[in-house]
Amino acid sequence: MSTRGIPAPELYHPSVYWEDRARRFAAEGDGLAAVCAYGMPGFYNRAIHFTQRLALAPWLRVDAGTRVLDVGCGVGRWSRLLAARGAEVTGVDLSPTMIGEARRRAAAAGLAGRCRFLVQDSAALDAGGPFDLVLGVTVLQHILDPQALRAAVERIARHVAPRGRIVLLEAAPTAFADHCDSTVFEARQRDVYLRLFADCGLRLRGITGVDAAPFRTLLLPHLPHLPRHLAIAALAAATALSLPIDALFGRFAVERSWHAVFLLQSSCEGDDHAH
Repeated sequence: MSTRGIPAPELYHPSVYWEDRARRFAAEGDGLAAVCAYGMPGFYNRAIHFTQRLALAPWLRVDAGTRVLDVGCGVGRWSRLLAARGAEVTGVDLSPTMIGEARRRAAAAGLAGRCRFLVQDSAALDAGGPFDLVLGVTVLQHILDPQALRAAVERIARHVAPRGRIVLLEAAPTAFADHCDSTVFEARQRDVYLRLFADCGLRLRGITGVDAAPFRTLLLPHLPHLPRHLAIAALAAATALSLPIDALFGRFAVERSWHAVFLLQSSCEGDDHAH
Protein backbone atom coordinates (compact mmCIF):
# COMPACT_ATOMS: atom_id res chain seq x y z
CA MET A 1 0.00 0.00 0.00
CA SER A 2 1.07 3.58 -0.54
CA THR A 3 0.77 6.62 1.67
CA ARG A 4 -0.97 8.38 -1.18
CA GLY A 5 -3.43 5.58 -1.95
CA ILE A 6 -4.19 4.32 -5.45
CA PRO A 7 -4.53 7.11 -8.04
CA ALA A 8 -7.98 7.60 -9.56
CA PRO A 9 -8.23 6.41 -13.19
CA GLU A 10 -8.59 8.90 -16.01
CA LEU A 11 -11.81 7.21 -17.11
CA TYR A 12 -14.24 5.92 -14.49
CA HIS A 13 -16.13 2.76 -15.33
CA PRO A 14 -17.74 1.90 -11.97
CA SER A 15 -18.04 -1.86 -12.39
CA VAL A 16 -14.41 -2.13 -13.57
CA TYR A 17 -13.08 0.25 -10.94
CA TRP A 18 -14.78 -1.40 -7.94
CA GLU A 19 -13.90 -4.88 -9.10
CA ASP A 20 -10.26 -3.83 -9.35
CA ARG A 21 -10.37 -2.40 -5.82
CA ALA A 22 -11.89 -5.63 -4.54
CA ARG A 23 -9.34 -7.86 -6.25
CA ARG A 24 -6.47 -5.86 -4.84
CA PHE A 25 -7.55 -5.41 -1.24
CA ALA A 26 -10.89 -7.06 -0.28
CA ALA A 27 -9.24 -10.21 1.09
CA GLU A 28 -6.36 -8.39 2.76
CA GLY A 29 -6.63 -8.02 6.53
CA ASP A 30 -9.86 -6.30 7.49
CA GLY A 31 -10.57 -5.31 3.88
CA LEU A 32 -10.78 -1.61 4.72
CA ALA A 33 -8.28 -0.62 2.04
CA ALA A 34 -10.85 -1.73 -0.54
CA VAL A 35 -13.85 0.08 0.94
CA CYS A 36 -12.52 3.16 2.75
CA ALA A 37 -9.58 5.12 1.30
CA TYR A 38 -8.33 3.03 -1.62
CA GLY A 39 -4.99 1.49 -0.77
CA MET A 40 -4.17 3.92 2.04
CA PRO A 41 -2.25 2.75 5.14
CA GLY A 42 -4.02 0.63 7.71
CA PHE A 43 -3.95 3.26 10.46
CA TYR A 44 -5.70 5.76 8.20
CA ASN A 45 -8.47 3.39 7.12
CA ARG A 46 -9.01 2.15 10.67
CA ALA A 47 -9.46 5.78 11.71
CA ILE A 48 -12.07 6.28 8.97
CA HIS A 49 -13.92 3.14 10.07
CA PHE A 50 -13.81 4.21 13.72
CA THR A 51 -15.19 7.65 12.88
CA GLN A 52 -17.96 6.20 10.71
CA ARG A 53 -18.95 3.70 13.39
CA LEU A 54 -19.22 6.44 16.01
CA ALA A 55 -21.36 8.51 13.67
CA LEU A 56 -23.65 5.59 12.81
CA ALA A 57 -23.91 4.11 16.30
CA PRO A 58 -27.36 5.54 17.21
CA TRP A 59 -28.89 4.07 14.04
CA LEU A 60 -27.29 0.62 14.24
CA ARG A 61 -29.14 -0.44 17.38
CA VAL A 62 -31.51 -3.02 15.97
CA ASP A 63 -33.92 -5.55 17.41
CA ALA A 64 -33.68 -9.23 16.55
CA GLY A 65 -35.37 -9.91 13.24
CA THR A 66 -34.97 -6.36 11.90
CA ARG A 67 -34.87 -6.48 8.09
CA VAL A 68 -31.82 -4.57 6.85
CA LEU A 69 -30.64 -3.68 3.37
CA ASP A 70 -26.94 -2.73 3.22
CA VAL A 71 -26.41 -0.87 -0.07
CA GLY A 72 -22.83 -0.89 -1.33
CA CYS A 73 -21.94 -3.42 1.34
CA GLY A 74 -18.36 -4.00 0.19
CA VAL A 75 -16.77 -6.74 2.30
CA GLY A 76 -19.80 -6.73 4.61
CA ARG A 77 -18.43 -4.82 7.60
CA TRP A 78 -21.83 -3.27 8.50
CA SER A 79 -23.78 -6.35 7.41
CA ARG A 80 -21.87 -8.52 9.87
CA LEU A 81 -22.23 -6.03 12.70
CA LEU A 82 -26.00 -5.87 12.25
CA ALA A 83 -26.40 -9.61 11.75
CA ALA A 84 -24.46 -10.20 14.97
CA ARG A 85 -27.10 -8.06 16.69
CA GLY A 86 -29.89 -10.28 15.36
CA ALA A 87 -30.87 -8.52 12.14
CA GLU A 88 -31.71 -10.31 8.91
CA VAL A 89 -29.40 -8.59 6.43
CA THR A 90 -29.29 -8.34 2.65
CA GLY A 91 -26.09 -6.80 1.32
CA VAL A 92 -25.70 -5.63 -2.27
CA ASP A 93 -22.61 -4.48 -4.12
CA LEU A 94 -21.54 -3.82 -7.70
CA SER A 95 -18.41 -5.99 -7.43
CA PRO A 96 -18.67 -9.81 -7.54
CA THR A 97 -15.37 -10.08 -5.70
CA MET A 98 -16.64 -7.82 -2.89
CA ILE A 99 -19.75 -9.98 -2.60
CA GLY A 100 -17.70 -13.17 -2.55
CA GLU A 101 -15.53 -11.76 0.20
CA ALA A 102 -18.59 -10.56 2.16
CA ARG A 103 -20.01 -14.09 2.04
CA ARG A 104 -16.71 -15.60 3.14
CA ARG A 105 -16.34 -13.24 6.07
CA ALA A 106 -19.95 -13.74 7.18
CA ALA A 107 -19.52 -17.52 7.10
CA ALA A 108 -16.26 -17.28 9.06
CA ALA A 109 -18.07 -15.24 11.71
CA GLY A 110 -20.91 -17.79 11.94
CA LEU A 111 -23.40 -15.29 10.49
CA ALA A 112 -24.16 -16.83 7.09
CA GLY A 113 -27.65 -17.79 8.23
CA ARG A 114 -28.60 -14.15 8.81
CA CYS A 115 -26.87 -12.68 5.74
CA ARG A 116 -27.52 -12.89 2.03
CA PHE A 117 -25.43 -11.04 -0.50
CA LEU A 118 -26.33 -10.02 -4.06
CA VAL A 119 -24.36 -8.52 -6.94
CA GLN A 120 -26.38 -5.47 -7.96
CA ASP A 121 -25.97 -1.92 -9.22
CA SER A 122 -27.63 0.52 -6.82
CA ALA A 123 -29.17 2.37 -9.79
CA ALA A 124 -31.04 -0.83 -10.66
CA LEU A 125 -31.57 -2.03 -7.10
CA ASP A 126 -34.03 -4.93 -6.80
CA ALA A 127 -33.40 -6.70 -3.50
CA GLY A 128 -36.89 -7.68 -2.36
CA GLY A 129 -38.01 -6.29 0.95
CA PRO A 130 -39.45 -4.07 2.19
CA PHE A 131 -36.74 -3.36 4.76
CA ASP A 132 -36.98 -1.77 8.18
CA LEU A 133 -33.55 -0.19 7.76
CA VAL A 134 -31.77 0.73 4.54
CA LEU A 135 -28.12 1.63 5.12
CA GLY A 136 -25.68 3.20 2.68
CA VAL A 137 -22.18 4.29 3.67
CA THR A 138 -20.20 6.43 1.18
CA VAL A 139 -22.06 5.03 -1.83
CA LEU A 140 -23.73 8.05 -3.46
CA GLN A 141 -20.53 10.10 -3.46
CA HIS A 142 -19.09 7.64 -6.00
CA ILE A 143 -22.07 7.81 -8.38
CA LEU A 144 -21.08 10.68 -10.65
CA ASP A 145 -23.71 10.38 -13.37
CA PRO A 146 -26.74 12.50 -12.32
CA GLN A 147 -29.29 10.10 -13.80
CA ALA A 148 -27.71 7.10 -12.11
CA LEU A 149 -27.56 9.02 -8.83
CA ARG A 150 -31.24 9.88 -8.97
CA ALA A 151 -32.13 6.32 -9.96
CA ALA A 152 -30.16 4.96 -6.98
CA VAL A 153 -31.97 7.23 -4.50
CA GLU A 154 -35.35 6.37 -6.04
CA ARG A 155 -34.57 2.65 -5.80
CA ILE A 156 -33.43 3.00 -2.20
CA ALA A 157 -36.67 4.84 -1.37
CA ARG A 158 -38.75 2.02 -2.86
CA HIS A 159 -37.10 -0.58 -0.63
CA VAL A 160 -37.89 0.98 2.75
CA ALA A 161 -40.85 -0.39 4.70
CA PRO A 162 -43.66 1.80 6.03
CA ARG A 163 -42.26 3.52 9.13
CA GLY A 164 -38.82 2.19 8.26
CA ARG A 165 -35.75 4.41 8.07
CA ILE A 166 -32.97 5.10 5.61
CA VAL A 167 -29.53 6.01 6.95
CA LEU A 168 -26.98 7.42 4.48
CA LEU A 169 -23.46 8.57 5.30
CA GLU A 170 -21.93 10.66 2.53
CA ALA A 171 -19.35 13.34 1.87
CA ALA A 172 -21.61 16.40 2.02
CA PRO A 173 -19.88 19.63 3.07
CA THR A 174 -22.08 22.67 3.70
CA ALA A 175 -19.97 24.85 1.40
CA PHE A 176 -18.56 24.22 -2.05
CA ALA A 177 -15.40 22.13 -1.63
CA ASP A 178 -13.96 20.37 -4.64
CA HIS A 179 -10.33 20.09 -3.54
CA CYS A 180 -10.68 16.33 -2.93
CA ASP A 181 -12.87 15.55 -5.96
CA SER A 182 -11.57 13.08 -8.53
CA THR A 183 -12.79 10.99 -11.43
CA VAL A 184 -14.34 8.54 -8.93
CA PHE A 185 -15.58 10.83 -6.15
CA GLU A 186 -17.56 14.02 -5.68
CA ALA A 187 -18.09 15.92 -2.45
CA ARG A 188 -21.47 17.39 -3.33
CA GLN A 189 -22.77 20.26 -1.26
CA ARG A 190 -25.22 19.14 1.39
CA ASP A 191 -28.10 21.09 -0.14
CA VAL A 192 -27.73 19.09 -3.36
CA TYR A 193 -28.51 15.90 -1.46
CA LEU A 194 -31.34 17.47 0.50
CA ARG A 195 -33.04 18.61 -2.72
CA LEU A 196 -32.51 15.20 -4.31
CA PHE A 197 -33.98 13.36 -1.33
CA ALA A 198 -37.05 15.58 -1.34
CA ASP A 199 -37.50 15.13 -5.09
CA CYS A 200 -37.39 11.36 -4.60
CA GLY A 201 -40.15 11.37 -1.99
CA LEU A 202 -38.00 11.23 1.13
CA ARG A 203 -38.37 13.31 4.28
CA LEU A 204 -35.33 14.34 6.30
CA ARG A 205 -35.84 13.27 9.92
CA GLY A 206 -32.39 14.16 11.20
CA ILE A 207 -28.84 14.99 10.24
CA THR A 208 -25.61 14.58 12.19
CA GLY A 209 -21.99 15.39 11.47
CA VAL A 210 -19.02 13.17 10.70
CA ASP A 211 -15.32 14.09 10.83
CA ALA A 212 -15.56 17.69 11.90
CA ALA A 213 -11.77 18.10 12.15
CA PRO A 214 -10.44 19.55 8.87
CA PHE A 215 -6.86 18.26 9.05
CA ARG A 216 -7.11 15.17 6.86
CA THR A 217 -9.26 16.67 4.12
CA LEU A 218 -6.98 19.70 3.90
CA LEU A 219 -3.90 17.50 3.70
CA LEU A 220 -5.00 14.85 1.19
CA PRO A 221 -4.68 16.90 -2.03
CA HIS A 222 -1.06 17.72 -1.11
CA LEU A 223 0.14 14.18 -0.31
CA PRO A 224 1.14 13.29 -3.90
CA HIS A 225 3.57 16.20 -3.91
CA LEU A 226 5.35 15.35 -0.64
CA PRO A 227 8.35 13.02 -0.19
CA ARG A 228 7.24 9.63 1.12
CA HIS A 229 8.68 9.99 4.64
CA LEU A 230 7.14 13.43 5.03
CA ALA A 231 3.79 12.27 3.65
CA ILE A 232 3.67 9.42 6.18
CA ALA A 233 4.49 11.75 9.07
CA ALA A 234 1.96 14.36 7.96
CA LEU A 235 -0.80 11.80 7.47
CA ALA A 236 -0.14 10.20 10.85
CA ALA A 237 -0.16 13.60 12.56
CA ALA A 238 -3.37 14.71 10.84
CA THR A 239 -5.06 11.44 11.76
CA ALA A 240 -3.94 11.61 15.39
CA LEU A 241 -5.13 15.20 15.73
CA SER A 242 -8.48 14.43 14.10
CA LEU A 243 -9.56 11.41 16.12
CA PRO A 244 -10.24 13.01 19.53
CA ILE A 245 -12.04 15.95 17.93
CA ASP A 246 -14.19 13.69 15.78
CA ALA A 247 -14.92 11.32 18.67
CA LEU A 248 -16.01 14.10 21.04
CA PHE A 249 -17.66 16.59 18.72
CA GLY A 250 -18.13 15.02 15.29
CA ARG A 251 -21.82 14.16 15.55
CA PHE A 252 -22.73 17.56 16.94
CA ALA A 253 -20.61 19.82 14.71
CA VAL A 254 -23.06 19.38 11.84
CA GLU A 255 -22.24 22.58 9.97
CA ARG A 256 -18.48 22.04 10.15
CA SER A 257 -18.46 18.38 9.16
CA TRP A 258 -17.11 17.16 5.83
CA HIS A 259 -19.43 14.13 5.84
CA ALA A 260 -22.98 13.88 7.12
CA VAL A 261 -25.36 11.16 8.26
CA PHE A 262 -28.82 11.66 6.80
CA LEU A 263 -31.77 9.99 8.54
CA LEU A 264 -34.66 9.70 6.10
CA GLN A 265 -38.16 8.29 5.86
CA SER A 266 -40.72 8.06 3.13
CA SER A 267 -42.54 11.39 2.87
CA CYS A 268 -45.89 9.59 3.00
CA GLU A 269 -45.23 8.51 6.59
CA GLY A 270 -46.98 11.33 8.36
CA ASP A 271 -45.35 13.77 10.71
CA ASP A 272 -44.27 11.70 13.74
CA HIS A 273 -40.75 12.39 14.92
CA ALA A 274 -38.18 9.67 14.37
CA HIS A 275 -36.61 8.15 17.45
